[in-house]
Amino acid sequence: MLEKLMDIDRRIIFILVVLAVIIPTLLPINLPISVSAPTRQLHDYINALPAGSTIMLAFDYGPASLAELNPMAKALLKQCFDKDVRVIGITLAPEGTAMGSTLIQEIADETGAIDGEDYVFLGYRPGEELVILGMGSDIASVFETDYNGKPLADIPMMTNVTNYDQISLLIDLASGSSTEIWITYANVRYNLQIAAGVTGVIISQMYPYLQTGQLIGLISGIAGAAEYETLLDAPAKGILWINIESFVHLLIAGLVVIGNIAFFVQRRKEE
Repeated sequence: MLEKLMDIDRRIIFILVVLAVIIPTLLPINLPISVSAPTRQLHDYINALPAGSTIMLAFDYGPASLAELNPMAKALLKQCFDKDVRVIGITLAPEGTAMGSTLIQEIADETGAIDGEDYVFLGYRPGEELVILGMGSDIASVFETDYNGKPLADIPMMTNVTNYDQISLLIDLASGSSTEIWITYANVRYNLQIAAGVTGVIISQMYPYLQTGQLIGLISGIAGAAEYETLLDAPAKGILWINIESFVHLLIAGLVVIGNIAFFVQRRKEE
């Protein structure tokens, strides 16, 4: 049996991986999820905002990162709309416009949020630093209209929102260095409170900003998205994908253990 394990056909391993993906997808198998402190801090901060507050949500990522960041965006939007917290959506990345507008509209349809009253999507303007600095003085000087071409002066929720003084929090959903830019030009210059949701590869870059208090919360990769859905008691893609990922990792770890046992037993027999 051990000799057969050493010579196992790789196609059998492929089949096992496929099963590890299919089983948690089709069956209601939810592994326990431990919520990290940075994720809970962001959730609690939004929960503590009074009704009618306004946050800014930046979709600073492209299609390559949507698997990790879209579940975060959906969970955050759902929480805000359920709490009657208004959302201004923007992006510093041109490829983020279509995703941002689509996601906001999708969650608005689910929750009954109204365009222009509960949310507005401003879209994209070139020049990251200039856009951030300009909005610190006057949002309308940078975004004269929303993404659909409607003047900000004609949008009810923007009537009393002039600059960052009326924004309770900026959440940057990022796959690159945009969070550092927001911290440098919005937090340091205008004292705007900032949180972030980032892809797994840049999580370690964010922890120094958590330690200095320049980030009030952090959602870390697909695991962070699953944590946030757990806090909202609203399981969705984040929990599904982290369950699939966990099953595949358990399978791989098990195969590595079995392979090593088989190798050492066989070598001992030969000796």
